[in-house]
Amino acid sequence: MTSATVRKRSGKRSKRSASGASGGGRGGGTGGGDGPGGGRLVDHGAWFLVLPALIPILVLSVGPLLYGIALAFTDSQSGRTEPTQWIGTLNFQDLLHDTLFWDSFRIGLLWAVGVTVPQFLLALGLALLLSENLRFRWLARSLAIIPWAMPEVVVGIMWRLVYNPDAGILNETIRDLGLGDGRDWLSGLATALPAVIVVGVWAGMPQTTVALLAGLQNTPRELHEAAAMDGAGAWRRFRTVTWPALKPVALAITALNFIWNFNSFALVYVLTNGGPGGRTRLPMLFAYEEAFHYGQFGYAAAMGCVMVAVISVILALHLVGRLRGGEDA
Repeated sequence: MTSATVRKRSGKRSKRSASGASGGGRGGGTGGGDGPGGGRLVDHGAWFLVLPALIPILVLSVGPLLYGIALAFTDSQSGRTEPTQWIGTLNFQDLLHDTLFWDSFRIGLLWAVGVTVPQFLLALGLALLLSENLRFRWLARSLAIIPWAMPEVVVGIMWRLVYNPDAGILNETIRDLGLGDGRDWLSGLATALPAVIVVGVWAGMPQTTVALLAGLQNTPRELHEAAAMDGAGAWRRFRTVTWPALKPVALAITALNFIWNFNSFALVYVLTNGGPGGRTRLPMLFAYEEAFHYGQFGYAAAMGCVMVAVISVILALHLVGRLRGGEDA
């Protein structure tokens, strides 16, 4: 046998062994995690991990939302003996001409803006103060979040005592200072909404403070030191160093606060129940009265759909602004 023949046969054996090895690799990939079958197993495993969190969202959030949207197109009422009927967009057409609802909508916007803006400004100042190296800073931070830990019903009852026209601490202080005899803050047509806004600012400021304080702590201290060495004052350091780092957190918490305040219910319900004369009747309160005082479930569901649409538009505008800001950056 010549040496050339031996080389040919050995080359064939090496090709067969290489093809066998590659075939074994494909066979192993079918049962392992790298092949198509392994990918399907990983996908199924991921679904099993997500399912416990997905089911409550579907049952408690998505399901009621879809049911409420469907209910808005019916004449559902309490105490009806006839079956509920599909009436199309009739509830929405009636809603367009309901001046009481649009008045409550206007009041809801005034409430949301009137609470969100002072809430952010005061929380920003408090967060800047609590970020400084002060004595007993831990105690001040603990006291600052007390309103956040209190239920809204308790906050409403407490502030009703503060605003009490006869024995409330606010009117007692006004009398002691010789500024007058005080007034009925929650029953006056001109003072009810401002008084409720003050309570909303006080109750919601801690969560905004915590969010802004977390953003301030993520700002590199070296940037402040470098700006101070360059002769930058406190305002210039805030404008050029602190605010650019804090801006994403500020935009996010402001958008969330506006949505939470617009959908507020318990606090205003306990304080004024929408009075006096509807001056503090927020859209949520109006929908609640239509549903559970007058039994107009379909009409109240249509109000809820309008509010969901408004919130969705606000969220969409916020997300578009954030995306554009990211592209510019």
